[in-house]
Amino acid sequence: MHTGLRITAFAAALAATFGTAYGVGRGVDPVVAESEPAPHGEHAGSTARQHGDKSHEGQERTPPGGLQISEGGYTLDLATPHVTAGRSTELRFTVRDVNGDAVTAYQREHDKELHLVLASRDLVTYRHLHPTRAADGTWSTPVDLPAAGGYRVFADFTPAGKGAENLTLGADLAASGRYEPARLPAPDDTARTDGYEVELAGALRPGRASELKLKVSRDGEPVGDLQPYLGAYGHLVALRSGDLAYLHVHPNGEPGDGTTAPGPEVSFTATAPSGGTYRLFLDFRHQGEVHTAAFTVRAGSTPGAQEPAPAATPEHTDGHGH
Repeated sequence: MHTGLRITAFAAALAATFGTAYGVGRGVDPVVAESEPAPHGEHAGSTARQHGDKSHEGQERTPPGGLQISEGGYTLDLATPHVTAGRSTELRFTVRDVNGDAVTAYQREHDKELHLVLASRDLVTYRHLHPTRAADGTWSTPVDLPAAGGYRVFADFTPAGKGAENLTLGADLAASGRYEPARLPAPDDTARTDGYEVELAGALRPGRASELKLKVSRDGEPVGDLQPYLGAYGHLVALRSGDLAYLHVHPNGEPGDGTTAPGPEVSFTATAPSGGTYRLFLDFRHQGEVHTAAFTVRAGSTPGAQEPAPAATPEHTDGHGH
């Protein structure tokens, strides 16, 4: 967590201690302004964007993506800071520039102007959404969160303009209702979702790029006809347990490049900003449907190396009912 305890996390702790309902006020998120914009790279293979700039002492000078509500002259203005669990609500937000004006021009990346990721603080619930932008710059999308508690909203975008850099801004969201904290599922190298089995090979390593390979099967047979989804055969988001530092990397290769096969393996290169526990979410498309497979991994060790703990059943979707 960037500075201090956020109100949503504090409320969640109280609810867990006393077994009361998760009450929601208007949360306050720290605004961090920099005198000079931090360096950024593209999603794939970008060490600056994936794990922050490192000092000689190995400390992060530039935080990983998603920990700041303001960066590089842009601010995420979340107009819906709280929702009610189990009820569909329209989530509304605006990206504002250094003058406070709404941003209305973006570069399209992977078929979209902006990618919105929403995850619970316990990393059990995950959404990959694609909101609609109005002419005045207001973004909106319906959300229906299954459980009360603290959530984090990530806006992943690149403003229009020559030399503009990719940004991931984050803000806290709270869902009111009866709060029951869930434990992070234990590390494993296999995930099952919607009748598919996804196997993870490789290890997420702190401060060093490494390859992660994910193999998709169904009914014991490799799936060799994955379909492009947002311009790729798969998308991977990694969130660090605790502060939800955000990594968004894309596959090594793309459809139509003459070398990348449409499955069963999708390969990524990623760098963890530090040691610790991470939750990986893979979105892939097959037979016209988008599915999400989730993994818990430890940076610096192989998947499954940690002693298993009682696991909650992960609830996740890409915003299309999967």
